[in-house]
Amino acid sequence: MSTTALGRAAASGKLTAVVLFLPPALLLFTLFVILPVGEAAWYSGFNWNGFGRPTNWIGFTNYEYVFEARAFGLALRNNFLIIVISLGIQLPLALTLAILLAEKFRGAVALRMLFFLPYVLAEVATGLIFSFVYDGDYGLLAGVWRFFGAEPPHLLASTQTSMLAILIVVVWKYFGFHMMLFIAALQGQDQHLVEAARIDGASRWQVLRHITIPLLYPTIRLSVFFAVVGSLQLFDLVMPLTRGGPADSSQTMVSFLYSHGVTRMRIGYGSAIGVILFVICVTFAVTYKRWFMRDD
Repeated sequence: MSTTALGRAAASGKLTAVVLFLPPALLLFTLFVILPVGEAAWYSGFNWNGFGRPTNWIGFTNYEYVFEARAFGLALRNNFLIIVISLGIQLPLALTLAILLAEKFRGAVALRMLFFLPYVLAEVATGLIFSFVYDGDYGLLAGVWRFFGAEPPHLLASTQTSMLAILIVVVWKYFGFHMMLFIAALQGQDQHLVEAARIDGASRWQVLRHITIPLLYPTIRLSVFFAVVGSLQLFDLVMPLTRGGPADSSQTMVSFLYSHGVTRMRIGYGSAIGVILFVICVTFAVTYKRWFMRDD
């Protein structure tokens, strides 16, 4: 920073704020982000089981093993599928419900809370609940199938349907969170614009298309960011439902890291997966922030 810039910053009080608040934040970021990621990157270069000091340096071999693994390809595909479903079904559903429930009518608050309740549940508890629901012998779904005289499916035990079962739970659990974001944004909009448009003869659809939705763009961009990052990190729902199976058909990158790295005591291999996941998340976050959230 030049002397002139320093002088202007000091004059405006910004330099004092930077000196006071930046070092603690930088220290915490270094301790809890930079150092763990650096340590994982270091361990990823070893063939190490987690006991003793890592000594068997193998360079980038763990990364080669990861990219050659069929299960990692399935995990990448599943994460991409979760992102597509989140953006294509979950967010439009949340936006539609938010527009309907942002209106003031009897029961609106109760319906908001009802739709938001799944998000309050812990992921592990949700997974356990749906493991009983999907149970092909004694579950709720099996009861419905038998009521219609059909043979109940075992959704979680089939490589064809296990991921579908997880996607249904993902949509059910998280759409309420995005709905509340949209409702908060809708309630913060300037209603004078809507009233002026209606006085000028705009229909409800025209108001929605040309005023309400454009004003929601910052919230939609934020919601997309949360949906993508959350999809990349999905783990807690997968473990109680399928543990990534059967035959790795429902693995996500994090569950793949846990089942193929941590539980098999392949710490170097698991660290390589963690580094790859970190690079994907950071690349997405930086790119998305620069391209889509520059002015937010």
